[in-house]
Amino acid sequence: MESTVTKPSSSSCSSSSHGGVNSVREMAAAATITVFLGTLFIWIMTPTNTYRQKWLPKIRADTNSTFFGSQGATILIYTFPMLFIALLGCVYLHLGKKYNSSRMESVRKVRMARLKRPMIVKGLGIVSLTELVFFTMFIALLVWSFGTYLRIGFAKITPESVAEQHEKIWEAKLEISALRLGSVGNICLAFLFFPVTRGSSVLPLFGLTSEASVKYHIWLGHILMTLFTAHGAFYVIYWVATNQPSEMLKWAKTDISNVAGELSLLPGLVMWVTTFPSIRKKMFELFFYTHYLYTLFVFFFILHVGISYSCIMLPGFFLFLVDRFLRFLQSRRAVRLVSVRVLPCETVELNFSKTQGLSYTPTSLVFLNIPSISKLQWHPFTVSSSSSMEPERLSVIIKGEGSWSKKLYQTLSSSTDHLEVAIEGPYGPASTDFLRHDKLVLVSGGSGITPFISIIRELIFMSQTLKSQTPKVLLISAFKSSSDLTFLDLLLPISTSLSDISSINLQIEAYVTREKESKSQKPLQALWLKPKATEAALSPILGPNSWLWLGTIIASSFTLFLLLLGILTRFYIYPIDHNTDDVYSYSARAILNMLLICFSIAFTSTVAFYWNKKQLGREANQIETLEGPTTPAASPGTGFCHGEIELESLPLQSLAESIHVHYGERPDLKRILFELKEESIGVLVCGPRKLRHEVASICSSGLVDNLHFESISFNW
Repeated sequence: MESTVTKPSSSSCSSSSHGGVNSVREMAAAATITVFLGTLFIWIMTPTNTYRQKWLPKIRADTNSTFFGSQGATILIYTFPMLFIALLGCVYLHLGKKYNSSRMESVRKVRMARLKRPMIVKGLGIVSLTELVFFTMFIALLVWSFGTYLRIGFAKITPESVAEQHEKIWEAKLEISALRLGSVGNICLAFLFFPVTRGSSVLPLFGLTSEASVKYHIWLGHILMTLFTAHGAFYVIYWVATNQPSEMLKWAKTDISNVAGELSLLPGLVMWVTTFPSIRKKMFELFFYTHYLYTLFVFFFILHVGISYSCIMLPGFFLFLVDRFLRFLQSRRAVRLVSVRVLPCETVELNFSKTQGLSYTPTSLVFLNIPSISKLQWHPFTVSSSSSMEPERLSVIIKGEGSWSKKLYQTLSSSTDHLEVAIEGPYGPASTDFLRHDKLVLVSGGSGITPFISIIRELIFMSQTLKSQTPKVLLISAFKSSSDLTFLDLLLPISTSLSDISSINLQIEAYVTREKESKSQKPLQALWLKPKATEAALSPILGPNSWLWLGTIIASSFTLFLLLLGILTRFYIYPIDHNTDDVYSYSARAILNMLLICFSIAFTSTVAFYWNKKQLGREANQIETLEGPTTPAASPGTGFCHGEIELESLPLQSLAESIHVHYGERPDLKRILFELKEESIGVLVCGPRKLRHEVASICSSGLVDNLHFESISFNW
């Protein structure tokens, strides 16, 4: 009798593997939520007597050692949990990227759709219900902390105690208020750097991206500087009222340094003033350069309060430093700029060479630096290409609206054959969920069409190559003049065949608001440039397993810091101070700690970067050197010669069939959106603030339930 052995199919193995991966991701997410809630609980309990008189002394007694001293308790309570969340985030994102769990993410986002319904709040702009709830909870935390601190502090003030200090009751209360304004401000500082960590592994855990989180950084910055300014002002009033003006010049050896606090507040005030829209928009370069003062702000803050207390805000700043140093390493080498398309509307498309291992999602952005224009300025631009459709190209579109971009347009319009460019990024959402909608409505104003170009190209690839069912697409673009219609020429990359656009159901409604009829325009021009041998194709900074490498850097750099700190404390500081914190200088200890942190991050990041660079070098060497010859061969579908292309000013014929141009009118967005009958409609808008608010108001009106709103804003 014969027996048969049934072998498991590859599909069942794959399903089992994916199921295991999803289980690991769910466990990582659960652990993240648990640790985060625990950290939040600690923040809530910090101002209470239970924490300060019972829990903290016991933890310090258990952790006090000759290696870390009193600093060990602060590291354990405040620093370690947030860095652990960052490590869990790296694992979660690596598994999601490797096994493509976009379907699970889409289901989760469908469930959260109602919580993301937009609301317009004066002073905050467009926010979702979730954002408003978290913002309210954060303000409640600040109010609770400040109120609890004052209640406990004021209870200790008695006529006898103030008489002993030769003070009045209101003066004693003023001093406590000043102190606790600083304590509450430190809560804001602890979260300030998370939103501006571009390669963050924490933000994606909460469905956020760095560019979308900049507004949180702005909110935190305003609250922080309000509290710190009041903190300083209250102390000055107190010192003057109690005849202690000399306190303003105090730099204590083993206590709070008032001079350091003042030196921290000054650059903070300069940065704060330049962030207000009336100054930032008119004098962006002033805003940009003054923000480098954050280094002085943080340096003197740490000297002001001491390194032990600074460990409360250390996690966010530590992760920011890791990200900042990796970006510095990436930007040191110029990227190969292959070709340029110049539009008559003072707009250029830059096409860079990249390795096939570099992938990114639609709506990602990069930061560009062009030394010939400014060696210090870095400007963010949306990536208009699709890494799926164009595996060896990365493109950005730049409209000449400011002095920097206008200089760039003038440079490229003068038929230059080379331009040195450095790039940081790309940065973007960990995943996209466009396919979950029946229809996509993309609303843009002017150059706001740029992120939608990457979405359309991605959908073309998915429909043409992967044979995926893609949603219908309605692109509504408003332009000031007919010359801006040439933006539509860039919907397809220069090398895409004309038949590609027909693979998706695309309808384009273009509105020219300031002209009654079409006007003749100069043709779009494309130029091949001549890259230098020292320039390289853009590659992933930490290779294809970037999230795992980032987790390795975070873990190894923090471990190295603890090791060096333990050696320093045990064999140098402890023999002098014996853990009394009354002998060794706070400032010297803080400076040594900062040096150890910087060394640990620089060393581990450099090793990881150059290890991956060596591995990626083999792939980069396989990419053909794309130096434009004097008479290049024509690319498919372009018909250019002599290094210059002349294309039609209106979109190519297959694309033109999808376009309807309306002159002298604005789109009636309310009518258009309400007439759509699909069950699920994703509404994305990018453009001026007024346009974004109009679309948000329509989607949040409650008159229809099928509109799912998302705003894309790059107003830095």
